[in-house]
Amino acid sequence: MFTHLTVGANDVEASRKFYDAALGALGIPASSGPDPKGRYWWRTDRGAFAIGKPIDGEPACHANGGTIGFFAKDADAVKAFHDAGVAAGGRSIEDPPGERQGPFGVLNLAYLRDPDGNKICALHRVG
Repeated sequence: MFTHLTVGANDVEASRKFYDAALGALGIPASSGPDPKGRYWWRTDRGAFAIGKPIDGEPACHANGGTIGFFAKDADAVKAFHDAGVAAGGRSIEDPPGERQGPFGVLNLAYLRDPDGNKICALHRVG
C-alpha cells in the first residue's frame, strides 16, 4: 500500500545511528548516505523509510497518535530491534517486547520512541 514514509529529525546523525541499529536488527541494510536534501533512506523490496530535517526549516516533532510499524521475520528479530534501538538512544515504551493477542490474532511486538520521539514498532505475525 505505501511506497515510503519519512519522519523529521532534529539531530539527523543521532537518528541515523538509531535507525541503522534498530533497522539493522531487522535485516535492513544501513543507510547509504544522505541524499541532496540531507535525508537518509533505508530501502527494501517492500518500501522505503527516510529521516531528515524538515524541509520547511521548522523543528521536527512526532505525530501524536502515530506509529510506524516495521516487519520482523520472527520473535528474535523483534527483541533484537528493541535492544538495538535502546542501545542506540531510543526509549522503550508500552509493554516489554513479546506476544499480544489482538483483533488481528497473535502478534509479537516491540515499541520504541526514536531520538525525536517518533513511535515505531517491530511486528511479527505469529502463526
